[in-house]
Formats: sequence, structure tokens, C-alpha cells
Amino acid sequence: MPIEDEIKQSTFSSEKEKLLVNLLFTCGWVETNQQRFFKQHGISPQQYNVMRILRGQKGQSIPITAVSERMIDRMSNTSRLVDKLCKKGYVNRETCESDRRAVDLAITESGLQLLWKLDAELMDLQDKLITLTEQELIQLSTLLDKLRDKSNYEFNL
Repeated sequence: MPIEDEIKQSTFSSEKEKLLVNLLFTCGWVETNQQRFFKQHGISPQQYNVMRILRGQKGQSIPITAVSERMIDRMSNTSRLVDKLCKKGYVNRETCESDRRAVDLAITESGLQLLWKLDAELMDLQDKLITLTEQELIQLSTLLDKLRDKSNYEFNL
């Protein structure tokens, strides 16, 4: 459905405004669907992201600061997310041997089992949410990369 119909707005001041509204609306739509999915499994999308990053370490621990840098949602409170994952038994937190102030993280076997279970279900969810052709996926991803490359402006609040 066109963005105009979704938000009941027939005109925009420019195509750039329309694009930004469409991006924000679409991001919210994807996020809402992901939240519903992960809630069924007792985790949030941000907690899944932490676990996905840790799985990528293939059994090696990683500093919590490195996890924070790799997060999709960089506004997430990584320490709080990790605390919740530790309580659920999905992540282990260890004091770094070389720097007692640093904290290293590793995914547990229980965390890996949950991710393996989610893998197939996530592929199904992606198939339902994203109905673009392979070529359209490549094109859209390339355009989004290009948009970020050209947008060197960051708000300094």
C-alpha cells in the first residue's frame, strides 16, 4: 500500500520528505513485527542482536564494549540487555583476565539452542515480511548503503 494511503496524507513537500516518512514508517512496521515475534520467545529484538553477535564469535568471548559497537540499535543499553540475558541463562559474563575493569561476554549452550530454534522461524518471518525479488533486494540494499554514504551529516546534540 502506498505511504500516502498508510498515513492518510496525500501530499508531501518534496520527494525527500516522502522518502524519509516512508523509511520511518517502514522501519516502525518491521520493528513492530519483530517485537511480536521475539516476545513469543521471551526476548527482545535487541537481546536477539546481542546473542547473534556473540554466536558470531564461535565460542570466543568478546568485550561488552565490542558488542555495543556492533549493535544495530546503538541506543540500546547493552549492560541492561546482557543482565537480562544472563538471568535467562543465554549469556555468560566474565571479568577480563588482562583488564579487571573490562567485562567479556560469551553465549551459552542454552543461548545457542534458542538461536538455532529461531533461525528457521526467522527465515519464515522474513519471507512473509519481505516480498521483494532477489534483484529488488540487492537494489534496495545498495540504495540504502548509498544513502548512508552520502549522508555525512550527524546531529550533535
